[in-house]
Amino acid sequence: MSVVLVTGAAGGLGSVLCERFEAGGWDVIATDRPEARASTGAWIPADLLDVEQIREMVAHAAAVHGRLDCVVNAAGLWTEGPSAETTEEEWDRVVGVNLKAAYFVSSAAIPHLESTGGSIVMISSDAGIQGNAGAAVYSASKGGVSNLTRALALELAPHGVRVNAVCPADIETPMLEGQARDFSGGDPEAYYAKLRSAYPQADRARFLKPAEVAEVVWFLAQPSAAGITGANWSIDFGLSAGI
Repeated sequence: MSVVLVTGAAGGLGSVLCERFEAGGWDVIATDRPEARASTGAWIPADLLDVEQIREMVAHAAAVHGRLDCVVNAAGLWTEGPSAETTEEEWDRVVGVNLKAAYFVSSAAIPHLESTGGSIVMISSDAGIQGNAGAAVYSASKGGVSNLTRALALELAPHGVRVNAVCPADIETPMLEGQARDFSGGDPEAYYAKLRSAYPQADRARFLKPAEVAEVVWFLAQPSAAGITGANWSIDFGLSAGI
């Protein structure tokens, strides 16, 4: 039985990722911050801003079923606003969860993935491929994730481990609802409309469903995707196609 570790497993995307792997017959290890709780999978809480907790969590995850075949780094935070007003705490929190945690979870998992010929799937973003005005901190963190994916893929290819990233646009999750609540100036519908206006579909524009992203992550984790490594897969309705 193959085993996957999913970070951010209590979130809107993370929970659907856990469900997709479980439906596919994999054993799921779910992790998120201690005050959260995933709805499926074996639960191992961890503060992803604490590297020692990350290492202990990954070691525990690998010990639960005696192996680790895939790690999905799905934990993520959003922030936006004028760069002149960014605080150090805001930078450290967002970059810490989005990039630093993804790095150290992957780092801790490498020996286990080498023994199974496994893979790592990062959740990056369209902002990992192109800059988003007003979201420099988030764009920096996801740009780091996208390039980390390429670097790790090259490093680990001789050891039989694949590393890929999925780069979605806006997904219908509580994270997006939180963005609209916190950064819309009191008008969430206008915030959503502004996001959709950037999509090439015009009046047909919509946000991604978590299941649509999960399906691509599932595919990249399969042995049938053996030829794919170092890729950043855009799932953004063409939003980044013009760069």
